[in-house]
Amino acid sequence: MGSGTDPAATALAVVEMAASGRFHEIEGLFAPRLRAVVSAETLKAAWAAEVGAVSAVAEPVCEPAEAGLVRVSVQVRGRHGELAVVMSVDGDGLLNGLRLAPATVTSSWTPPPYAVPRRFAEHDVTIGSGPLAVPGTMSLPRGRGPRPGVVLLGGGGPFDRDGTSGPNKPLKDLAWGLASRGVAVVRFDKVTHAHSSKVQRADGFTMTDEYVPHAVAAVRSLQERPSVDAARVFVLGHSMGGKVAPRVATAEASVAGLVILAGDAQPMHRSAVRVARHLASADTGSMTRATVEAITRQAAMVESPDLSPSTPAELLPLGLPASYWLDMRDYDPVATAAALDLPMLILQGGRDYQVTVEEDLSRWKAGLAHRAEVDIRVYEADDHLFFPGTGPSTPEGYQRAQHVDPAVVADVAAWLAPRRKGVARFVAGLRRR
Repeated sequence: MGSGTDPAATALAVVEMAASGRFHEIEGLFAPRLRAVVSAETLKAAWAAEVGAVSAVAEPVCEPAEAGLVRVSVQVRGRHGELAVVMSVDGDGLLNGLRLAPATVTSSWTPPPYAVPRRFAEHDVTIGSGPLAVPGTMSLPRGRGPRPGVVLLGGGGPFDRDGTSGPNKPLKDLAWGLASRGVAVVRFDKVTHAHSSKVQRADGFTMTDEYVPHAVAAVRSLQERPSVDAARVFVLGHSMGGKVAPRVATAEASVAGLVILAGDAQPMHRSAVRVARHLASADTGSMTRATVEAITRQAAMVESPDLSPSTPAELLPLGLPASYWLDMRDYDPVATAAALDLPMLILQGGRDYQVTVEEDLSRWKAGLAHRAEVDIRVYEADDHLFFPGTGPSTPEGYQRAQHVDPAVVADVAAWLAPRRKGVARFVAGLRRR
């Protein structure tokens, strides 16, 4: 390839190969550990879904990483907006890590109209301990309290604490909006964002490993704050964060309740096929027929009784290891939630094609709608990130600067506010939709 051991040259060559569809050549640059979890077919599917045809490539940015690696980020502009191709390159020019991440946005994020920064203060915190501790941010309303608190959990993928997606930061929208309304908030970088290379090298990594330890640590960090009511610390999860929220509450009995935003209840390997078919039929250019067929084959392997910890990740969807799929296959979020004696607020966007009213919210309703302390609401104009709009939602829509629906923020803040238990259950019964 002629790049030698120059990490920047290696990274540019990888992007050029991807842009021209030479994914098997990229696979030839994988170090053994990466080869065990990612295949050319998986990379091809991810590139088609997230990037598409490339129209611009920025200069690579290099920084030292752990274990003598160099982390290189190359921003690309594709059919679906801008993304960063992030690689970990060793001294032999081999790739030890490769992922697509939200691009670094040059224009600064601006607060949503419902955020009032003078009403709260923010400071950095560390969530967890040991080599996998992650950085986070605590937003504390001004005044003595006691305040309700909430821990934010992002969706599937290596997201930072703000849930950065293109020019948008939906978790920061939520944090600032809730803190402006008297709710203490903790949000943190996912371990797959803060320690991507360590996680990629870990054996037996699961969804539980990705979320639960740090979520529990974040709950306890809020409970230790004098201005926070330790008995009223909640967990709010978006997308996969909503899916795993009942498992967090099972692991930490002190959780006061759950807020689930677009939590997927359909098994994820089936929803991956559904989303791929939707994008292909919608003619967005983000999904080819061959990619849909590949994802369908991979999803069938998750269903198979032959799935075992030794099944190669290249045979499975999204490049996730078999241990991850085995953990999810054995997990029913609705049944887990039903076993909890906790109040829950479940919100869903009507325009969401990733987590849908028909395939996902229907399961939450079937399992929980009879419970007086469970409040289920649909925001017809909102997409998966709870951005309001009109017309069908598409991947390109996430690249336009937007903010989380103010009605969602107001409703969550009101639901989290201190309430008498009897009144809370009565109100929940009246407001359930």
